[in-house]
Amino acid sequence: MTRPNPNEPPGLLHEDWGLVAYGDAWARQRAYVDARLREERPDTFVTCEHPSVLTLGRGTDPANVKDRTLPIFEVERGGDVTWHGPGQLVGYMIRRLDEGRRDLRAHLRLMENIVIETLAEFGIAGERVEGKTGVWVKHGDARKKVCSLGIAARNWVTYHGFALNLDPDMSEFRRINPCGFDADVMASMRDFGVDTTRETWVETAARRAIATIEAQRIG
Repeated sequence: MTRPNPNEPPGLLHEDWGLVAYGDAWARQRAYVDARLREERPDTFVTCEHPSVLTLGRGTDPANVKDRTLPIFEVERGGDVTWHGPGQLVGYMIRRLDEGRRDLRAHLRLMENIVIETLAEFGIAGERVEGKTGVWVKHGDARKKVCSLGIAARNWVTYHGFALNLDPDMSEFRRINPCGFDADVMASMRDFGVDTTRETWVETAARRAIATIEAQRIG
């Protein structure tokens, strides 16, 4: 079900698609990109969740796919293989990058920042790690990856986005080497003592996305 956010400022729409099959969400993203290119709809931040599935980015090493029993989608985003499934918060940004902002690396950093600011509202210090896309959290002497990111763009309209681990079955990551790492590097919000509703996560991520894009627009 699509639930528009009634409090969004002009310029960014939020839609929560709930639990949606990956293939349907992928097709819908591409349709939104087409509509954005025709200027028939605004920039849109989508939140959703998927049944268990593997997605293979453009940089996937086939050796990182250890179990092929789940549905597999080869997609346009950058990066390696990742798992999507129940217990994740997935965020897709369909956004036109206007003149002066046509930098996909900067857009990727912006998406990371939305996640980092979202985590901060729950008392979690997310951070970037040099040379490793995604959002990480210190865990003792190590760092754990809590969010994977991968983006694509067509004619400077972006799509795809992030997958934040709230409370998924972490054993699912053992089907792959997620983004080329050992599965043990992955962690969830529950591992860090955060236990709240998906609805609260959705509201917080949408609010941070809207604030981030608005700040960039007027900055």
